[in-house]
Amino acid sequence: MADRPTISYWHVYTDENGISRQQKRTLSAFEKESMGGDSGEQWNLKFTKHAQRIIFSELPGDFDGDWHENPEPQWIIPLEGGWWVETMDGTRVEMRKGEISFGADQNTKDEKGHRSGTLDGKPCKMMIVQIKDSEKLRGGKTAPDEM
Repeated sequence: MADRPTISYWHVYTDENGISRQQKRTLSAFEKESMGGDSGEQWNLKFTKHAQRIIFSELPGDFDGDWHENPEPQWIIPLEGGWWVETMDGTRVEMRKGEISFGADQNTKDEKGHRSGTLDGKPCKMMIVQIKDSEKLRGGKTAPDEM
């Protein structure tokens, strides 16, 4: 069997002292399967039992996401344009089309969370997948790739 694919993402989480941080992680638990019918096999990694809401969003070019926590643990994928995220530890990550972030910085000290904004003064279109049954993921106690 061919090697399993991997996909990198940025994990925004809250540490044991209530400070938000970011860490590069990797999804790797892909399974090879057909999507049905006569379709050939492809590599899939399913989190569908946890999906609560899918949001398509556009941040305006002058978006100012001052300090805030993610409302729920959520996958954030820029579709067009770019955005940045800065956590309380001072780490700033810039993401563009197709890069992935998993925001789980709930319960930070003083509910500070992170700051965010758009890149290049241009709008950023994104897809956000919020997670239900997320107590394990809330605040970064567990990363999605550990479930």
